[in-house]
Amino acid sequence: MEESNEPRPGDAAEHPCPVCQSERPDLSKPCPHCGSPAIEGAEELDAGATGPRRALPEGLFTVRATDIEPYVGLRYLSKLFRLMAIILVLLLIAEVITGFLTQGGLALPTLLGEASKLIVLAGLLWGVGDLAILLIDVGHDVRAARILLGRQAAHHLQEHHREMKQAASAEHPPDRVTDHRASRGRA
Repeated sequence: MEESNEPRPGDAAEHPCPVCQSERPDLSKPCPHCGSPAIEGAEELDAGATGPRRALPEGLFTVRATDIEPYVGLRYLSKLFRLMAIILVLLLIAEVITGFLTQGGLALPTLLGEASKLIVLAGLLWGVGDLAILLIDVGHDVRAARILLGRQAAHHLQEHHREMKQAASAEHPPDRVTDHRASRGRA
């Protein structure tokens, strides 16, 4: 008979606590062993759940969409620069058409100079619009890095406090009570 690693209906799924590594029946509630807080994004344990649950929710070490605020101003600025570039290209087309209609082939040297200026300016405006989008992406990356670094620091502090408590409890066991007055009298 083959054994399956998947939980069966009616079994209580337990996962290790990310702080103390002891079995934790429900990640959405504080750990009964170390008292670490509920993990944000963990679903409550459903008594009738039949499917496997994740040990750690995705929201613990990832950045949620609500963590990143939109850069509305830069997005509008990008659209404005691109719109100006499109308008310059349309003006170039209109100038070429009117130049050929009014002066014919004689307008070609003048139109080439004007066309090169307008094409370069339109390209620069389009590039500035792309740079604004790049600034938005850089801002999101910086904000996400700050959020993840803060979460890592908090997790590290929790582990450090847990280790300090364990070291203190190993040095001074709670069941051994010493009488300081008796020890002073002997010395």
